[in-house]
Amino acid sequence: MKKLLIARHAKSSWDDFTIEDHERPILEKGKQKSIKVATALKQKKILPDLIISSTAKRAKETAIILATELGYPVDNIRYEKRLYHADADDIFDELFGLDDSIDSVMVVGHNPTLTDLVNHFSKTMIDNLPTSAVAAVTFKTNKWEKTGSSKFTLKFILRPRDL
Repeated sequence: MKKLLIARHAKSSWDDFTIEDHERPILEKGKQKSIKVATALKQKKILPDLIISSTAKRAKETAIILATELGYPVDNIRYEKRLYHADADDIFDELFGLDDSIDSVMVVGHNPTLTDLVNHFSKTMIDNLPTSAVAAVTFKTNKWEKTGSSKFTLKFILRPRDL
């Protein structure tokens, strides 16, 4: 069984419009919400084997918070530029390329792609995967390259407001 954790970056700052979108940092309240979600993940005893993040500053900062809170080595976070403007196919390409010794992966990225991805796995459509939220999907396969065609279950969506 393979597990995918879909994590949207924390709330970012729009205080300075001279900063390029890729370089926008997260807000303190976003940091606190990500810590809250990470704490809930830790209580569920969830620790991914790999964290892959967009290279955008807000995604990187969120990935570092999640890793730190979960006890995942920050130096092991893999940053992928193509996740910044990814679509669902780009994320599946990332998954299909993973070594099968990795059982669980967390992808930290952006909307609208992550909402679309969650909706791909959900029986009930959501309008928006909020900032700092994490969704978990399990696949009934032992091979990442088969996750696109295997049976899956959306296990949960952790939203900061629900914690």
